[in-house]
Amino acid sequence: MSNLIVVSFPEEQLAFELRAALVQMQKEYLIEMEDVVIVTKDAAGKIKLHQAMNLTAVGAATGGFWGLLIGMLFLNPLLGAAVGAGAGALSGRFTDLGIDDNFMKTLAEQFQPGCAAVFILVKKVTPDKVLAGLEQFKGKGKVIQTSLTKDEEQGLRAFLEAHPAQP
Repeated sequence: MSNLIVVSFPEEQLAFELRAALVQMQKEYLIEMEDVVIVTKDAAGKIKLHQAMNLTAVGAATGGFWGLLIGMLFLNPLLGAAVGAGAGALSGRFTDLGIDDNFMKTLAEQFQPGCAAVFILVKKVTPDKVLAGLEQFKGKGKVIQTSLTKDEEQGLRAFLEAHPAQP
């Protein structure tokens, strides 16, 4: 079972840095994420979702390949590739994997302009090593919502919302 964790930051840059750190830890097999999305709200109040994967581009590439292959069977590979790419891009555009976009947008309406949040759908985690790797974010974020157990959520809040040690 996956767990949802939503962490907000007063600056967009911190959210992008957190996502980069989590992606690096995923490469090291310390965390397995199903989805990680950054949601920003600009000064005008416009909400933008920064998906980790562009499903439209993936759909176009996959559709183009299959269209080319099928087009070769019917002696018209260029038409097949074009139709396949178009169909793949369209299906990718309307596909929603992972965290529900409407849920993220609804939650982001409560954000202050200029803020950002990272929505993380975690499948597996090695908590002690991941928290050690996120030390630079200590005291900079705020946990908005989770599906963790009460004790796990309190531990995460204590870590992220604690004030960092002064040098």
